Amino acid sequence: MQLTTNFDLEEFACKDGSHVPFELIPNVQLLASNLQVLRDYLGEVVHVNSGYRTEVYNEKVGGKKNSYHLKAMAGDLTTKSKTPKQLAAIIEKLITEKKMKQGGLGVYPGFVHFDVRGVKARW
Repeated sequence: MQLTTNFDLEEFACKDGSHVPFELIPNVQLLASNLQVLRDYLGEVVHVNSGYRTEVYNEKVGGKKNSYHLKAMAGDLTTKSKTPKQLAAIIEKLITEKKMKQGGLGVYPGFVHFDVRGVKARW
């Protein structure tokens, strides 16, 4: 299922092979629409390393019990041309300009976490 111009539902499926549950499709559509803004701004592929997670898989990878990945509202992202810190700065700029939804933004050694929780959270 195509969610946006460049994002497909399968990109957000759990890495254990589970699909995004039907009832969470609106959440992943909101996430994908925000990531499309980022992709359009960068002009390059935004890779979703981790999108939706089942509870079992989330626990296996050490995710938080209240993770937005469980709600299909979060993505761990990478691009070829930007470091995680650079990518986070661009997301922050797009949030400030109200082009992307306010949410969670976390910088990790190999990726950036972004979620559409609707309130500012940074780590």
